[in-house]
Amino acid sequence: MPGKDKTAQAEQIRHEWLLPSSVTLGSAVRSKGIERELRRKLAWGLRKQLTVEAGRIVVSSHDNDADAFQEILKRVEGEVESLPRLPVLPSEIEDILSISARERHKWLADGRLQSAGTRTVKLRGRAKKVTFHVFDPRHVEDILDADLPELWREEDARTAAENRKRAAGKAAMQRAAKGKAIPDAAPDESERLEGWHEFDAEGFLR
Repeated sequence: MPGKDKTAQAEQIRHEWLLPSSVTLGSAVRSKGIERELRRKLAWGLRKQLTVEAGRIVVSSHDNDADAFQEILKRVEGEVESLPRLPVLPSEIEDILSISARERHKWLADGRLQSAGTRTVKLRGRAKKVTFHVFDPRHVEDILDADLPELWREEDARTAAENRKRAAGKAAMQRAAKGKAIPDAAPDESERLEGWHEFDAEGFLR
């Protein structure tokens, strides 16, 4: 048909790589992060041809874009093998471990979560750069497999209860100490009346 779009007639070409759960750690947030990381390696006009979906990395194009398609394949192929070592971002570890940002900060500060270094980025719409900790995926996997977040929450609850009990005991001791204090004796009236000593010395009241 003379007026038909040639692009629509072109057959779509597609290539896939498996993206196992050992890489995504069962997290849709991490899958999206991997997609962003891979797209970042591509030229701006080619980024939308790469998607991460249902445990697969998919690159699709039309056969009239064969050169661009091959360029994407070449770049992605070199990155796929390194994905199991791709650091876990804060939003990803929160999703993987089902923890809050407050728990992430607390457990990072006390050493239960081990930082794998920091990353500095400039977020869209923000003037200042942001620096945050990232995590080794194998460390995160070990925490997940051992269900450590639940154990850590129990430890934190016990510690908080002990701290409250200790604080209550200290407050009770302070109240008891105040109750035992001997009040100061009332001052002699002669100490409070100005000039009394001189008046008394004259013997007017004798």
